[in-house]
Formats: sequence, C-alpha cells, structure tokens
Amino acid sequence: MPVFKLREIAEKINGKLFGDGEIIIKDAAKIESAGPGDITFLANLRYKNELIRTNASAVIVSEKMEVDVPIPHILVDDAYYRFLQVFLMFYPRKEIAEPGIHPTAVIHPSVQIGEHVSIGPNVVIGKNCIIGDRTKILANCVIMNEVQIGAECLIYPLVSVREECIIGNRVIIHNGAVIGSDGFGFAQHGGIFHKIPQIGRVIVEDDVEIGANCTIDRATMGETIIRKGVKLDNLVHIAHNVEVGESTVMAAQAGISGSTKIGHHVMIGGQVGTVGHITIGNYAQIGAQSGVSKSVPDNETVFGYPARPIMKTKRIEAVLNQLPDLYKKIRVMEKELNILKNTALDNSSS
Repeated sequence: MPVFKLREIAEKINGKLFGDGEIIIKDAAKIESAGPGDITFLANLRYKNELIRTNASAVIVSEKMEVDVPIPHILVDDAYYRFLQVFLMFYPRKEIAEPGIHPTAVIHPSVQIGEHVSIGPNVVIGKNCIIGDRTKILANCVIMNEVQIGAECLIYPLVSVREECIIGNRVIIHNGAVIGSDGFGFAQHGGIFHKIPQIGRVIVEDDVEIGANCTIDRATMGETIIRKGVKLDNLVHIAHNVEVGESTVMAAQAGISGSTKIGHHVMIGGQVGTVGHITIGNYAQIGAQSGVSKSVPDNETVFGYPARPIMKTKRIEAVLNQLPDLYKKIRVMEKELNILKNTALDNSSS
C-alpha cells in the first residue's frame, strides 16, 4: 500500500494544512477506529467529540465547522468528498475485467461493438445492439434487441436490458437489475384483467447508477426517463412513464407509481411509496416510509403517512403521543360532569 506525507495529501485535495506536513500517512480510516499513521475526517458535528478520543495522526475537517482540532488537520470545502479522494489514493479502483469477448458469449452478428469492450461469460446480446467504447458487460447479462449502451458503462452480472432501451455513458448497473420490464398495465373487462401492450422504452441518461435488483418499467407508450446523474439504491422500483429528474437520489425499496414526474435534485428516503400521476418538485425531500398521495411543491420536505409538510407531521405526532393522557383527563372530566349532573337533579327534585 502506498504512503504519503500529510502535505502531499493536502495538495492533492486542495486543502489548507495545519500542523506538521511531514507526518507519514499510511491509511485512511473512520474517526472512531483510526490509529497512528491513519488519516480520518469530520463532516458531521455529531462526531465532534471523537476528535478528542481519536488515535488518528491527522484529520480532514470541513471549513464551515467551528471546532477545535487538537491534532494536525486539513481544512477543506467538503470533508466527506475530499476524504473520498484520499481514500482512493490508498485504494485505487481495480480493473474488474480486461477487454475482450468471452468464448461463451452469444452475440448477434449485427451488433456494433466499440473499442476495448469487455463481454463476460454467457452474455447474450440481441440483434442491432450498439455497445460503446470501454464498456464492461459481466457474466450472464442479457441485452435484448435494438439496445444502445454508451461508453464506459459497467454492467454487473445477471442484469437484463430489454428491447429498444437506451443506456447513456458511464452508467453503472448492479447485479440483478431489470431495465425495460413491462409496465403494470391491465384493462378490466368482463371480470378479467386484459394485458395492455407496453410498447414504449426506457432511457437512462449519462452518469446514472442503478442498484442491485432495481426494476425500471418501459413506458406503455413513449418513454420512462432516468435523467443524468440519478442514483438509485437497491430494490427501487420505477413504474411505466415515470420521469426522474437530474441528480435525484432514492434509497432502498422506494416505489414510484406510473406517470409520476420527479424534479431534479430530489431526495427520496427508503420505503417511500407514491401514487401515480403526481409531480414532485425540484429539491423536494421525502422522509423514509412516507406515503405520497399528492403532488409536492419545489423545495418542500414531507414526511409521514400520508406525507405532509414535515413540521405539520411533527406537530401531529406530538399530539398523538399525548392521546393516552388526554384520554385519562377526559374520563376524569366525564365522571366530574356526571357528579354535577346528579347533584343538579337531586337539588331540582327536592
């Protein structure tokens, strides 16, 4: 493993160094487990007390934090991101697959394959597909007819990309994801659900990452669109004709119903569910396990079931927590009212 002087690290991440720049740094570690020779980071004030206890030789700190740092440190604009850069200095990304086509791959003669492409064992690629330069398609993937995949993509094992879908550049798709599965569309007639043909496609733009076992349905007509820079956690479901705006992130098990339009830079927590045909505004945030039953404005933070503005939800929860005590008070008041009523009746009869 490489080693670096602290000043070399500061230069690499464009930070301001405080302390001995000749200290030798051998590894990067979390603040609670770092030891001598390690560099760590502080990006959240919840962990500021760890600065006193840490055994790290140095720490990267966000310049916006007003904390006393008792050890050599580097002030940066974004400690979390800069620590990632340092981490990659010690643990550079390894090459997953060498260029070449495995002899067990089944590739239609009409497929156009770019330069330095890797295609793994048992991959199946249908007719008239296009695979961009330096893309890696690992074992047991299925790429159906008329699919376009851009340059420098990484498609992990057991991914399926259905017919006519378009994948942009530098897209990462993790194990078991399905791109372009049929949307959930049925017409009920005579007590029977009849399948509506799903003839649209999915478009995934550049720099998207799709987690393991995600499913993105093709449009009934037209397109399901995942815009540039979107990040989907594992087990996310995107229904037909949904549009997800740029740089939106969704945590695991979120489910977005059909024809929902999601703005850019939206944050959606785990196990969120939405109804269909609504709009979620730009920079909106939706708390985990929320049920979104109506459109959400730009910059709004909602939470709960049903999802409401977060401060309103907190007030409702505060009242709900008081219900047992309120119930007891009401019972006492009922008893007191009954006593007063009986007393009044006794006085009137006398």
